[in-house]
Amino acid sequence: MKGWNARDPIANMDPEFAILMDNFFPLTADIMVRKGNDEHVTGITGQVESLMVWNGFTSSKMFGAAGTAFYDVTSAGAVGAAVQSSLTNARWQWTNMTDTSGSVWLITANGADKPRYYDGTNWVAVDAASTPAITGVTTTTLTNPAIFKERLWFIQVNTLSAWYLAADAVGGAATEYSFESIFRRGGALRALGTWTLDAGEGVDDHFVVVTDKGEVAVYKGTDPSDATKWALVGIWQLGQPLGQRCLEKVAGDLVLLCTDGALPLSKALISDRINPRAALTDNIREAMTDAARLYGSTFGWQVIQIPRHQMLLLNVPVAQGQQQQYAMNLSTGGWGRFKDMAFNCWAVLNDKAYAGGNGTVYEVFEDFDDNGSNIKWQLKQAFNYFGRRGQKKHFKLIRPIFSSDGTPSVLSGLNVDYEDAEPSGTLSFSPTAYAVWDSSLWDTGIWGGGLSVLKNWQKAPAIGHCAALRLKGQSAQIEVRHQATDYVMEMGGVI
Repeated sequence: MKGWNARDPIANMDPEFAILMDNFFPLTADIMVRKGNDEHVTGITGQVESLMVWNGFTSSKMFGAAGTAFYDVTSAGAVGAAVQSSLTNARWQWTNMTDTSGSVWLITANGADKPRYYDGTNWVAVDAASTPAITGVTTTTLTNPAIFKERLWFIQVNTLSAWYLAADAVGGAATEYSFESIFRRGGALRALGTWTLDAGEGVDDHFVVVTDKGEVAVYKGTDPSDATKWALVGIWQLGQPLGQRCLEKVAGDLVLLCTDGALPLSKALISDRINPRAALTDNIREAMTDAARLYGSTFGWQVIQIPRHQMLLLNVPVAQGQQQQYAMNLSTGGWGRFKDMAFNCWAVLNDKAYAGGNGTVYEVFEDFDDNGSNIKWQLKQAFNYFGRRGQKKHFKLIRPIFSSDGTPSVLSGLNVDYEDAEPSGTLSFSPTAYAVWDSSLWDTGIWGGGLSVLKNWQKAPAIGHCAALRLKGQSAQIEVRHQATDYVMEMGGVI
């Protein structure tokens, strides 16, 4: 129930954790085999490396960037013609902003091409002569658009400078704000964000600036050109950020994805790297450390909140085409690891999750199969001494308790005394037969819900001091939840 644990020693791990938890997501009452994905838009040339969402007043649209082009990927089916082409790369950052005229703009930039603006109908390649236009800076050097206190900001690539526009404006004269004098480790700006907190003067938004060396500066105020209306709150040293999509607003907090894990600034800027438990990823600390060390420079890192599923998801790019996801339940803080979803980027459109892969955009977490294929899953619970640490035990039977609307294929077994062996015995299920409407007799048939309970005893002979349940299975188009496990054992002596 507490999810995946990649922090504690296996000899002293709480039995409510799991040592291995692949393609399971911990819920508040049980753990569920993750939902899968379906092809949404196909026929795109190249890897989809960015998904960008325009949210108008009454409708929304989504665009995917692949190769040197943008494509409209709002509606399911075969992709249409590119809506923007002849671009340098497909790694774009984006935000939405409404100007004083009431126009809603999707604002995108990648630091190599002119920023692309979209107003719901037309695209604009923004430079000093376009409408809208940005003057005072070479627009092909701008990336990471962000909004703070009604102002649009951009990072200038490979510098410690950001540029901002007038309040409520998406164009006009840009003003440089240099951070060179405050960041002692140098480097370049990596991300901008808004952090909502109460610093003793009531709830207010603060401006967050992150460098690629892990320095974080926090400002408050409304007008960076007026020293009486703008002030530096403080500077902190955290881990180096992972990728450019390293900031995500979660409720009023701001989560930074860095080599220290996924850090909520409300805790991280108090501890300043002293307390590693400040990270949301504390339970999977060693896995995060290894992933950051091995894959930190690989494109595809992203932190995103998926409210529909109460999920905070980290995209971990092992390699292109081999991504994993670490998923946290926002209610419980429990983690699971998702595999077999090779996605470069994520976005939420109309409350549904979408991801970009090789030539395809996928709709994710709506069905219980991976585009028609089985979802393969594994579970290894923490080792349990069952209250008698020094006493040998002869394990005889186990009863993993599942609920499902089908009959999943499952292998089961026990690992004893810290061994790590995959299971080989096949579980045999006898689902409860529930009454059928218009067929079964009233007051005679047993009426059930959508899921049947699967709870047959299985032979699991083993001798050891402690044991960990090991499950391996696959399922498609059925919901599978694991809720508990019963054991039958005979206690031996102390050896």
